[in-house]
Parts: sequence; C-alpha cells; structure tokens
Amino acid sequence: MTNSKTAVGKRGFYIVGEGNDGTGKSTQIKLLAKHIEKEFGLEVLVISEPGGTPIAEEIRHIIKNGSLERSAVTNLLLFTACRYEVWFNEALPILGRGGVVLSARNYLSSVVYQGQAEGLGSDYVRQVTAAFMDRRYMEPDLTVILSLEDDTRRTRLNQRGAAKNPDTFEIRDDDFQEKINQGYAGLVESDGFAEVDASRTIEQVQRSLRKVVVKAMIAKGLD
Repeated sequence: MTNSKTAVGKRGFYIVGEGNDGTGKSTQIKLLAKHIEKEFGLEVLVISEPGGTPIAEEIRHIIKNGSLERSAVTNLLLFTACRYEVWFNEALPILGRGGVVLSARNYLSSVVYQGQAEGLGSDYVRQVTAAFMDRRYMEPDLTVILSLEDDTRRTRLNQRGAAKNPDTFEIRDDDFQEKINQGYAGLVESDGFAEVDASRTIEQVQRSLRKVVVKAMIAKGLD
C-alpha cells in the first residue's frame, strides 16, 4: 500500500504497546511509526511514557531516579501528571487531524506497576487516572502486550546497561518483577488485549506487530 491515505477515520488511531521493562516496546513502536508513515502517508506521533513535553521530561527525571524513595501514590500522581501533559498538548491534536498516536506505555503500566505490584489496586489506579484523563485516552483503539520470558528479559536489560544504571523499577526485587509479569498476563486474559511474543528477533516481532496493527486500522477504515 502506498501513500494514498491521509487520515484514519475522524478520530485518528491510538495504539498502545505495553509490557515489562526489556520487552522492546520503544524499539518496536519507533519501527512501526516509520512503517505507517511510509505505507499510509499518515501523520504519526510517537510517545514513550513518561515524558514528551518540557514539563513531562522534568517529571521523568524524578520518576527515573531510583535513589529517591517515594510512595506508590506519589508514583501514580507523577505518572498521571506526565500523561496529562503529553495527551492534551501533543496527542489529541494529532488524533483530531486523523493521525496516528503510537505510545510505548499508557495508564495500564500504572495499573500493573502501582496497582498490582505496589499494592494500590487496579480500580484505584483507574479511578485516579480517569479523574484527569478523557475517555479517548482511557480507551485506545488497539492495545498490544509484548511478552517475554523473564531470564531473556533480564539479559536484554543487562545488555543495554540497565544493570549499571537501573531506574526506579528495574532495581526492584524478583518478587516485584514477577508481579509485573503476572499483571500483564492478567490483562491479556481479562481484557482480551492482543499479545505478541517478544522473544524473537526485532524483525520477526515487528512483522507480527504490523499484522495486528494494519488489520485493526483497516477494520476501522482509512479515509
């Protein structure tokens, strides 16, 4: 398919890639963005939570600082502030023009990390998020979970230097990481999100991801 399309419906298309640290979300989202821009000629915004605006980037530094002890509620509010900044200032205008927003993570990360692993509860996280974000944010057009066996995931993190410079959540113990893995597995089961095996090569994962995304976009209708 060539650059004959300029918009996805009247509401654009909002895609979220989720998964534990080390599953390759950011890499896959960036590759997917290039594919959509080239094949469909669509305006694409790539988001890597947390961050994306000057204010969100400042908050990101706090979130990523593993030496700063803070509560699960504080973490949730910091993430929510970042999401508010990026969504209303950057993402919604793109969607309003019929473009595509590709996000590595959204509030589902907090459902898993703060809600389940840090103990706030999934319902609490959803309620707090919904108090600040709109329905469009809360209900993406497509959510894909990248899954990866834990030993392979840790190896990848070590290869990218995370072991030397771990962030707030990468330094947490095995019990915490297992809760994260279980949380994402639970989302696939309970919410019916698409799941892509991230254990393969970057190219193989990208091909699988493209199939899921393009099918969903065509089903929605390209204007």
